[in-house]
Amino acid sequence: MRIPKHTIDGLKKSVVRFLGSVGRMTEDSEKRIVRVLFCGPHFPASQNYTREYLQNYPSIQVDDVPLHDVPNVIGDYNICVVKSMRLNSNVISRANRMKLIMQYGVGLEGVDINAATKHGIKVARIPSGVTGNAASCAEMAIYLMLGLLRKQSEMQIAVKQRKVGEPIGDTLLRKTVFIMGLGNIGIQLAKRLRPFGVKILATKRSWTSHLENSCRSDALPIQDGINDGLVDEKGGHEDVHKFASSADIVVCCLSMNSETAGIVNKTFLSSMRKGALLVNIARGGLLDYEAVLCHLKSGHLGGLGIDVAWTEPFDPEDPILKFPNVLLTPHVAGVTECSYRSMAKVVGDVALQLHAGAPLMGIEFVN
Repeated sequence: MRIPKHTIDGLKKSVVRFLGSVGRMTEDSEKRIVRVLFCGPHFPASQNYTREYLQNYPSIQVDDVPLHDVPNVIGDYNICVVKSMRLNSNVISRANRMKLIMQYGVGLEGVDINAATKHGIKVARIPSGVTGNAASCAEMAIYLMLGLLRKQSEMQIAVKQRKVGEPIGDTLLRKTVFIMGLGNIGIQLAKRLRPFGVKILATKRSWTSHLENSCRSDALPIQDGINDGLVDEKGGHEDVHKFASSADIVVCCLSMNSETAGIVNKTFLSSMRKGALLVNIARGGLLDYEAVLCHLKSGHLGGLGIDVAWTEPFDPEDPILKFPNVLLTPHVAGVTECSYRSMAKVVGDVALQLHAGAPLMGIEFVN
């Protein structure tokens, strides 16, 4: 039986209308989903804990994508959590649905903030003082200090060689510690160092801008924006070499930017006491690699403890790791159950706020 042409045409129009309706329904459904992109495989607990926090919210989709695939898919996402990826202007220009670029922590040196601003994308960090991240990093700094002082690498060798009562280590007691950069992490470190009986020197860009714990009932008295008695001697950027020359241990807690990149260079290391220890829990680029290697070889630098490196992951065959007075941890200072659960909640809450059209809270915008 032959079907009339007008019937076929009618069926075609019905199919087209149906497909169009399905397309609009799919598009509307997609608009109701907030997509969160975690860049790269490193720091896997960040996306895992965020997924777990959002498991009962089907309106939020959390994906982790290999670094090389990010430029190709970033246009499908509303929030980007950069982790250790560098987001340049080219990648950002493809993020045509993006509302927010954020860090699972505080460091945003890999994000082209000007490009994000140009494309109408907000950029933010998670304040370390409220998530336990600063406290976690401060504890890691003390771990590295104690590991160097007690000669952790040599102790492991002694165990393997069945030796008892060696090596002879040292204590934090009566040491002078220079905290370079008294931000959230530096303050948490100073608080934890006090009971060890050390003298604390610290530098900070502005001593009146940080009212840490000023609203807490158990807070110490505030003086110049910092807890009174927390620091023995305060200074600015111009004092870093003077303080380095007086310290037994130097701890880098600085933010990474154009002014601080390579600040621990040959001149700085030469100004340190012979045999003094250097600890870095901030960013690898604060240290000049060649200068550090040179001062380890000469014996001027008494020990190096780093949680961050010049390139990550760090080459296990790198010459710096051949020295017994070097301790390296794999960028885990802030990677604790406490801090990562807290930051997952912040990311999850921000995604839910974006979905609801509410103001984005709990993060610190930089543009």
